[in-house]
Amino acid sequence: MATLQFQLQHTDPISNARTGKIITDHGQILTPVFMPVGTAGSVKAVTQQQLKNDIKASIILGNTYHLFLRPGLEVLEAAGGLHKFMAWDHPILSDSGGYQVFSLSSNRKLTEEGAVFQNHIDGSKHLFSPEVVIDIQRIIGADIIMAFDECPPGGSLYEYVKTSMELTHRWLDKCFSRFNDTANKYGYNQNLFPIVQGGVHHDLRKTSCEYITSKGAAGNAIGRNLSYKKSVFFRHKGFSSHKDIISGDDDLFINKAATKNNTAIVINQDAFTLSEPPKNWRQWKIQKTRHYSTAKFYKTSQKILLASYSLTHFLFYPLFAVTIFFVSLKMALIIFGIRFICQVLIFYKTMKKLNEQDLFLWFPVFDIWMFFYYLIFSFSLFKKPEKNWN
Repeated sequence: MATLQFQLQHTDPISNARTGKIITDHGQILTPVFMPVGTAGSVKAVTQQQLKNDIKASIILGNTYHLFLRPGLEVLEAAGGLHKFMAWDHPILSDSGGYQVFSLSSNRKLTEEGAVFQNHIDGSKHLFSPEVVIDIQRIIGADIIMAFDECPPGGSLYEYVKTSMELTHRWLDKCFSRFNDTANKYGYNQNLFPIVQGGVHHDLRKTSCEYITSKGAAGNAIGRNLSYKKSVFFRHKGFSSHKDIISGDDDLFINKAATKNNTAIVINQDAFTLSEPPKNWRQWKIQKTRHYSTAKFYKTSQKILLASYSLTHFLFYPLFAVTIFFVSLKMALIIFGIRFICQVLIFYKTMKKLNEQDLFLWFPVFDIWMFFYYLIFSFSLFKKPEKNWN
């Protein structure tokens, strides 16, 4: 049974934000808390006295990947764990090393067993499996230790995120099995926290939440970077207004929070999002239907603008044909020519900035395809969002 305790002290009636107290064998942590990062056993450029007296840090973080490489497990175990190694008598949290391993995408191989990676110091190969990561964190001796998980890249397709989440859940079972079969090394209790995964997909995140909470752990972690300013997030009550919609949460929050004063249109490679394309027609159709089914929740002004753009785009070719047969061929060609020249100027300049010039010659084909695209997906605007997008 876990010894870590959490005492809820206050819940804000508007935002549901909470304050509380975590109690560990190394002391109390008042939440929410700022947790300095002591990656390899020290918080850089800050003394222990400054951490305690000036910053008043009640907990710090140690990184499993970096501590495993340097100073190494033999040194940490000989010292009596990370607390004694760095002369820190307050709580410590250690991450699983998952993010660091998966950030080495060119130097690691992912399997059901774990991740084989080539370390960045001497190039030697190592295996991080759920069991190995628990053993390492037992030696580190942190009060709160994290389960080993896969961190899917931002923009990953739904199917990839789903497969990744399921792998994380299987690894979690192995983490708990190893954790329960091993003892605390240094005379105080450690607590294993599972991590919610599922990317930006609400149905997957709900599934992950249900799975990890079934483990009855002392606490649970949430894996995801919202990338919003806290003030903006709380002012708009986060995702509370659409928390039961299983897709489009980012889009809907941004649509609600965006104004002309905090939003800009940027054409730049650094602001251009690349994502892995769907592998087949079914995945692509599900993805687009999921996106369109959330459009009804946009601001009215935004719905009007988007509808106007889509409608004029859709009607251009039918009206072009009508003009040829019922007005004059010359008028139709003049209108078509003006539109085509505008498209050439806009698309070429945009594609050049994004370094996508190879697509330029294809834009007339894509433009015609969009007519059929609207035919296929226009009905999704009236479709009720699914409870499961599998």
